[in-house]
Amino acid sequence: MSDSFHCYEPRHGHGLPHDPFNAIVGPRPIGWISSRSAGGIPNLAPYSFFNAFNYHPPIIGFSSVGHKDSLRNIEETGEFAWNLVTRPLAEAMNRSCAAVPPDVDEFHLSGLTPAASRLIAVPRVAESPVSFECRRTQILRLQGADGTAVDSWLVLGEVVMVHIAKSLLRDGVYDTASAGHVLRGGGPSDYFSIGPDQLFRMDRPA
Repeated sequence: MSDSFHCYEPRHGHGLPHDPFNAIVGPRPIGWISSRSAGGIPNLAPYSFFNAFNYHPPIIGFSSVGHKDSLRNIEETGEFAWNLVTRPLAEAMNRSCAAVPPDVDEFHLSGLTPAASRLIAVPRVAESPVSFECRRTQILRLQGADGTAVDSWLVLGEVVMVHIAKSLLRDGVYDTASAGHVLRGGGPSDYFSIGPDQLFRMDRPA
């Protein structure tokens, strides 16, 4: 094996100051998930393992490392919302990830405004320019290659309502480059934002 590569088996450790896995698989969209307990307590938390998985119907998902409040709420109610994190909302998003008891409202903690959804009982983040209202489709506990269950759960939900600020629509096309998306990078505190300078276009082969 060439000395120009650092190679390791994850089960034996990476031998580096910080696990590179998150930095390599990134930057990633942030799953800023709002949910509501069966007792009506709102919850808001960011998840760095998040993405879209299907077009029709649109399905998104996030992974909860540990059985956290968001997961518990979605198990109880079957509903959640995803809210886009933009650069002006980055600090509020960061405050919403504080480890607090289940009865603490992260909307209030982060200085954010809950907005009523149309089809679900879960509030959205009023300050976010894009939100998805979702209904749970599946919750899967993850497992290793040997079949052993791990302490993580993949939550999948169908998007049943989409909210987009009209200012982000250019001739009917969503303007990702101008929206100011914030993405999670690697390391303990790395984030990225995107803008028009990062945009390039490439057509698929016919």
